[in-house]
Amino acid sequence: MNPNRPTDSLPAPGADALAQSEALCATIRARIAAAGGWLPFDRYMELALYAPGLGYYSGGAMKFGRRAEDGSDFITAPELSPLFAATLARPVAQALQQSGTRRLMEFGAGTGKLAAGLLTALAEMNVDIDSYEIVELSGELRDRQRATIDARAGALAGKVQWLDALPEAFEGVAIGNEVLDAMPVRLVVRKLGAWHERGVVALNDGFAFEDRAIEPDAHVELIDAAIEDELSADYVTETHEAALGFTKTVCTMITRGAAFFTDYGFPRREFYHAQRATGTLMCHYRHRAHADPFLYPGLQDITAHVEFSGIAEAGVEAGADLLGFTSQARFLMNSGITDVLGAFDPSDVKRFLPAANAVQKLLSEAEMGELFKVIAFSRGIDGTVDAFAVGDRSHTL
Repeated sequence: MNPNRPTDSLPAPGADALAQSEALCATIRARIAAAGGWLPFDRYMELALYAPGLGYYSGGAMKFGRRAEDGSDFITAPELSPLFAATLARPVAQALQQSGTRRLMEFGAGTGKLAAGLLTALAEMNVDIDSYEIVELSGELRDRQRATIDARAGALAGKVQWLDALPEAFEGVAIGNEVLDAMPVRLVVRKLGAWHERGVVALNDGFAFEDRAIEPDAHVELIDAAIEDELSADYVTETHEAALGFTKTVCTMITRGAAFFTDYGFPRREFYHAQRATGTLMCHYRHRAHADPFLYPGLQDITAHVEFSGIAEAGVEAGADLLGFTSQARFLMNSGITDVLGAFDPSDVKRFLPAANAVQKLLSEAEMGELFKVIAFSRGIDGTVDAFAVGDRSHTL
């Protein structure tokens, strides 16, 4: 698709945004040419999201917000309601106490609302921490995070520091909300029983897919084993080497403490299902979801669901313990979100009803409650935390 031609259903970007997208397209076309005319999709996705100064997350796009009119593309749980952070603070506090650590780290902190909420809630619980470290690649998001935390967390903002990269070792609790789904994925296709890798070629002033035959590797063999059934039609799916590598790095980095990841996805046998024949790749632009990763490169989010069995295996292979795995709804209910909501006066309709509606979205199977999962790893914690005490689904991984 021509990256500068708006579709009938999506709003067109402004001139400055289009110029940024064009600059990124030129970079991608140069990379395709240097690679011999074909670039693996995961490399295209990496450039589209993270090319320095031009990618979606490394550039200046709005990204997080409640509606298309504010220039944003999607909303996350911390943006939806402060009750998410207030509830998450409880298992975080328990993990800090059980591991005897006093530091927090967040990967990709969005607008900073989760950080501000956690800092405030932990202080109200009399849980003192030494530092809150944010790993953030986007300069624009760092500025937004700093402003949000200063405004919402007051003097606690002094505990926050920003990192350009992960440290070699860390003692404390790490948090990643919708981080794994933003990792580049490889696209693989089975046609008439033979596997291909889907890549990107330059086409006129846009880009197009092109498939190349491959020999099945360990990741593809896992897909074959999960599907089991013979497929009568083409089958497209993703492998998640970047997310697996990131998980291993984080679980190696943590020498004592825990890591909590919240994201949408499935265990392997649900993810690689014969009926899920078109994969999970999805794009988000102005709060509308569509399937064209070549529309406005650098101006839209490109994402894929998380295959949680592989994430669990990666963490354990790095030497961490699997602390638990469950749905977001069960995790938040176990962590006492109804008690947090109970602090609102039901007679104060203007405050209570929006809070209750947000909790409904966080918990409902039709909204975020079931599709989103929470997986956690630990070192130096005996047993688990209360958030996984009921309804743990680790056996499904």
